[in-house]
Amino acid sequence: MLGFQGEGYSDGFTANMDGIVSGRLRAPGGAEVEIEVVGAADDICAPCPGRRGAGCVKQARIDALDAAHGAALGLAPGDRIRWGDALDRIRGRVMPGDLSTLCAGCQWLELGLCEAALSRLHGADG
Repeated sequence: MLGFQGEGYSDGFTANMDGIVSGRLRAPGGAEVEIEVVGAADDICAPCPGRRGAGCVKQARIDALDAAHGAALGLAPGDRIRWGDALDRIRGRVMPGDLSTLCAGCQWLELGLCEAALSRLHGADG
């Protein structure tokens, strides 16, 4: 969500993600939005063409990415956190440059959108 720039797997996915990210998380008061960590497909995944029930056609890759992110952020399925607190946790635990390892296997990594967003998040510290 941090690096989302309006691209996605399909028009439906992109519109849904934009509604969540721009319409809620980046909107005024978005820092107070509570998110729940889940261990299966979620609201973001709803319109993804790769979704298969509560999973994904690339489930093994998704599980590895989720495990790496959960470990880095100290979060597990069932945890709830406000978006602003999640950003603080990202800022405190994920440094610029970490995504090359943390997100290994993600098809979006090479575009650099998430790395740029992470750098901006760290730059916000002043």
